[in-house]
Amino acid sequence: MPAVYDWQHVVIERDLDDLGHANNISYLKWMQSAALAHSAAQGWPIEAYRAIGQGWVVRSHFIEYLTSARLGDEIVVRTWVANLKKVTSLRRYHMIRVADQVTLAKAYSDWAFVDFTTGVPKRIPVEVSQAFEIVPDEK
Repeated sequence: MPAVYDWQHVVIERDLDDLGHANNISYLKWMQSAALAHSAAQGWPIEAYRAIGQGWVVRSHFIEYLTSARLGDEIVVRTWVANLKKVTSLRRYHMIRVADQVTLAKAYSDWAFVDFTTGVPKRIPVEVSQAFEIVPDEK
């Protein structure tokens, strides 16, 4: 069960903006895909959250773009959980171009654990919190 998870992707045509760079929205989609894949690898795919009627929703995103990804670039979205509180969690991301190991962007998302029916925040169940190892910012 990886504390730090690597999600891989090759930049395709639909990821690009009019300038031939990966679109800002593509970075968000990659972050979402990496987070979902990491959760599934830890034993919590979306179906498990649906079964308990609770799960994660994003409260906010921050992305610092450092350089552009382009068509055909193989990238890795490296993600980890930086903290877990009562009802929230901070997840960090580094997006790296594989060919030269250049960091394309650094990001984080603030997630809240909610009841799917009401949208009301819920305490993160112990079985969910125990599935994720916290990787402090110092590392």
